[in-house]
Amino acid sequence: MIRIDNYYICKRFSMKMKKILSTIVGLFLGVSLQAQIHEIGIFLGGSNYIGDVGSTTYIAPNEPAFGILYKWNKSPRHSWRVSYSQSTISADDLDSKEASRSLRGYHFENSIKELSLGLEFNFFDFDLHTLDNKTTPYVASGINLFRYDNLYIQSGETKTNKRQNSIAIPIIIGIKSKISRSLILGAEVGARYTFTDNLDGSNPKEESLSALRFGNLNNNDWYVFSGFTLTYTFGEKPCYCPQ
Repeated sequence: MIRIDNYYICKRFSMKMKKILSTIVGLFLGVSLQAQIHEIGIFLGGSNYIGDVGSTTYIAPNEPAFGILYKWNKSPRHSWRVSYSQSTISADDLDSKEASRSLRGYHFENSIKELSLGLEFNFFDFDLHTLDNKTTPYVASGINLFRYDNLYIQSGETKTNKRQNSIAIPIIIGIKSKISRSLILGAEVGARYTFTDNLDGSNPKEESLSALRFGNLNNNDWYVFSGFTLTYTFGEKPCYCPQ
């Protein structure tokens, strides 16, 4: 009988401990979620491409680009950022200063739609809960999943084969400033190193199109988004702020 009582006592004690632990974990997660500052906003700017067709200028926006972004500020120095952006990238050999490209005369357009997850690092403390004006340069990187048209060029005409998915590594530099209690304005340039060499139709993967390949087949393509961000901040005072 004593053994049975002890069994029930231990069982009830274990159940109570589980409830207490669940409550503590819940409170901790609740405080953790409220102890952050969030940003949501838009990106507006332009895009350009770097590869085997057209100009070799690294930053030369020639097509409009736009997107939406969300930031979760973990501290005054770093934040997670998620964004969706899209643009058309285009290039024309007639815009190149290289004689060989100008004589060749190829051109293309490609549709880019990307989803990005990354980490942003501020060079200076960027505490959004103070009333002081705050400005800081920043860098960001992460990983992008993007969708594009698989192109090939035949007899000088660019043709679309099918849509493809690929991965890119963004390298972003920028500067941002708090322009009001809840608004942050930023300017940034973000180059994307892709894991494909066929944004321009120079290197189709299909063996049946291998005779149409041209350019440097050992270098992958890049595309660049340059522009401005405007974000709205919201959320409870984080734990890193002075009381």
